[in-house]
Amino acid sequence: MLEKKDITLERCVLIGVITQDQNEIQSTEYLDELEFLTYTAGGEAVKRFTQKMEMPNPKTFLGTGKMEDVRKFIEENDIGTAIFDDELSASQQRNIGEILLCKVLDRTNLILDIFAQRAQTSYARTQVELAQCEYLLPRLRGMWTHLERQKGGIGMRGPGETEIETDRRIVRDKITLLKNKIKIIDKQQAVQRGNRGKMVRVALVGYTNVGKSTLMNTVSKSKVFAENKLFATLDTTVRKVVIQNLPFLLSDTVGFIRKLPTQLVDSFKSTLDEVREADLLLHVVDISHPNFEDHINSVNKILGEIKGADKPTIMVFNKIDAYKAEPFDETDLIAVRTGVHYSLEEWKKTWMNKVGNNALFISALSKENLEDFKKRVYNEVREIHVTRFPYNHFLYPDYDYANMNSEEE
Repeated sequence: MLEKKDITLERCVLIGVITQDQNEIQSTEYLDELEFLTYTAGGEAVKRFTQKMEMPNPKTFLGTGKMEDVRKFIEENDIGTAIFDDELSASQQRNIGEILLCKVLDRTNLILDIFAQRAQTSYARTQVELAQCEYLLPRLRGMWTHLERQKGGIGMRGPGETEIETDRRIVRDKITLLKNKIKIIDKQQAVQRGNRGKMVRVALVGYTNVGKSTLMNTVSKSKVFAENKLFATLDTTVRKVVIQNLPFLLSDTVGFIRKLPTQLVDSFKSTLDEVREADLLLHVVDISHPNFEDHINSVNKILGEIKGADKPTIMVFNKIDAYKAEPFDETDLIAVRTGVHYSLEEWKKTWMNKVGNNALFISALSKENLEDFKKRVYNEVREIHVTRFPYNHFLYPDYDYANMNSEEE
């Protein structure tokens, strides 16, 4: 999956469950993604534990016997962290910590940690801190001690606050402070967006690590940070792009992921204003990933949550240079041929054909089919621009005609 460099990684075990709502195949897929998240955060997955059960144990997530197996493995192999694939309640996290005697994280905590590492701007750091505080509030019991003064003065005298009440008040005050700070920055960004005039806005959306930043760099000739890790980009980047002589604004947004923590969806809604205010969405999909159809559904679900599902959208299937169909044995009478065995041409004849001209197949890294991408985006942006400025269609001719003239020059 990735070439691991010689660096010290935190030794971890991954834990998931197989239930009626999450079968064995899905559980394996989620744990694969959790392992990638763990590596991105600076950890190494030493072993996975899974258990079949109707629903997670409300006290310890896993059953007693399986939890004992995990405890023994952690004790014998010097494991520092246990990471659970689902969000744990405050009581579950506390009970598991008392049994395993090591650091206990869930998927939400892990994603928040990666976001904290990746946040570069003041705005992104504020949003991540807000999400962390909202996650922390119900989990404060016994997490730390401190010497903060209690509030005093008129009306505040009496039996006083317990330590946990003081902790909660401090975190609530911090949440209020961060929300107010975000409101101020939102107003500033609204002014910035207003100053961009009537230019057509195009936003790149998609699952994390599908190549949005690489595509942004290729099209806009800029140097947005891009890396083969999850959530490499957190800060929304906006660049002016000119195709032929037609200018528009292209924005690169934070990637989505399955089981995205509620706190992050809420705190990053303002960052996703770029998506809500965009005239056109480019939904980038990593077609080389075996679960890209699930990724599409996850992105569409989150777009619906932030009221961006009704935007004009072009499906951009990226990384076609890395796509490889799994071999299928025609002589095996029991085996069933599925999507993993399809070639790209076969995929184009499936449901992808139903999206008509909206589907594009490119490689942002090797610049394969990039001319088709530019032509499609140019025509879409031109149509939006001409609708906004009816007499400007003379300035921006048909793409092939404009391209022919530029070659002659």
